[in-house]
Amino acid sequence: MSNVEVKAFRKLLVATRNPGKVKEYRQLLHRVPFQVTSLEQVGVAKEVEETGKSFEENACLKASTYATLSGLLTLADDSGLEVDALGGAPGVRSSRYAGPEATDEARVALLLKNLSGVAWEDRKGRFRCVIAIAWPSGEVRTVSGVVEGIIQYEPKGANGFGYDPVFYLPHLGRTMAELSLEEKNGLSHRAQAARKAVTLLNSMLEE
Repeated sequence: MSNVEVKAFRKLLVATRNPGKVKEYRQLLHRVPFQVTSLEQVGVAKEVEETGKSFEENACLKASTYATLSGLLTLADDSGLEVDALGGAPGVRSSRYAGPEATDEARVALLLKNLSGVAWEDRKGRFRCVIAIAWPSGEVRTVSGVVEGIIQYEPKGANGFGYDPVFYLPHLGRTMAELSLEEKNGLSHRAQAARKAVTLLNSMLEE
């Protein structure tokens, strides 16, 4: 990708319909020389089915498809929770764990039900995020981030979304949902991957 081609794509489409994720990315990407926009803002209604077997496959699929549909440089991620005691589940099915129409509360409830009787020391898990950046031409690059934690016995905290209320961070003594957005964006899996994405996006202008 030449410098001229990158400059032609000064808009960066963040391919998600999750308002919490859009809000996070607007803050995480504030240091990139691109105008961040969303699927709603550019009028892309198509839903991309996540058929990949890994976070990377799904992120690349979404980024490539939406880049082609929008004609814009596109960032998409796939992220989720991996719990050791559940063999890595929910994994790539994190957002569909309790069914496609389930609420965050329903997904958390099912997770806790499936971990019923599992001892504290065996409730280890991690949030994993893979970000893919794609051009309409078909080029795709990826970066990733991981944060380790423990799945606690009941939800706690009103911030964040998804599994944040039961994802306990031992070094902080709080769940992800008890952190402020600024604190979360300093350590989360998405924040780690986003920092790498920022470096990548900035480097594109120097190539």
